[in-house]
Amino acid sequence: MKTLKTLLVLLLLLGSSVMAGSEHDHGHSHAPAPVNQATAEKNADKVIASLLERDKIDKSWSTIKVSSIEEKELNGRPEWVVIYINEKITNTDKQKLYVFMTIGGEYIAVNYTGN
Repeated sequence: MKTLKTLLVLLLLLGSSVMAGSEHDHGHSHAPAPVNQATAEKNADKVIASLLERDKIDKSWSTIKVSSIEEKELNGRPEWVVIYINEKITNTDKQKLYVFMTIGGEYIAVNYTGN
């Protein structure tokens, strides 16, 4: 009887390991799914709002809409580059504001140079 129980347990264990083969996916990728252009624009607008709230950029940026959105490959990775142009700024070096985001729509950086 003891041998029969041992055999039964072994069969159950072996059978369950066969069921747990490598033909399935647990979704281990932690990268966010890519977002579309409209979502990228909305997320960039939130970045601008945050900068305004913290007085990091001139208040005149509050009325500026997105000028263009580009999907570029930077450092070997696709990214969204959202560009705002504010002609109310007298310093021409600071009239363009670039918001960089991951292709998943997460904020990376913002600057006036586009680099």
